[in-house]
Amino acid sequence: MSRILGIDPGSRITGFGIIEQQGRTLSYVQSGCIRAGDGAFAARLKTIYDGLCELVEIYAPDQVAIEQVFMHRNPDSALKLGQARGAAICAVMSRGLLISEYTPAEIKKATVGKGNAAKEQVQHMVQVLLQLPGRPQADAADALAVALCHNHTSQTLSHSLLEGVRGTRRGRYR
Repeated sequence: MSRILGIDPGSRITGFGIIEQQGRTLSYVQSGCIRAGDGAFAARLKTIYDGLCELVEIYAPDQVAIEQVFMHRNPDSALKLGQARGAAICAVMSRGLLISEYTPAEIKKATVGKGNAAKEQVQHMVQVLLQLPGRPQADAADALAVALCHNHTSQTLSHSLLEGVRGTRRGRYR
């Protein structure tokens, strides 16, 4: 069994999504948002850090994945997003977990099948893939998509490595 925490960082709202893989079965564990609000920026970063530390303690994920920062039109927004992402990474790393990073296009492609999918398409596919009774909130859906992307990428890599080992034994690779 493997438990994956996906994080969609934001300076006001940080989405989180936790899924579990048992064999070939994926199941939903929890999702939601850490709402940092509109207060002082340093206090918001602490809220993100504390919230993720608490999630790691409660749900004990084995793996963590986070969305990479993409360039906003507004450089100030990009800097704040980067700092929120840094607070999230520090929270996870302080608990001894490694973290994988994925671009928005990689996440959308792994979840929806195309790298330029709309938010509504991501929400819909997360609902379908995890067999949820309703659509999750947008930030939570994005975080669940990060976790699904990590699971898909890890599975593909493991399968490729296993096939490479099998192929070497059969003499297919020289």
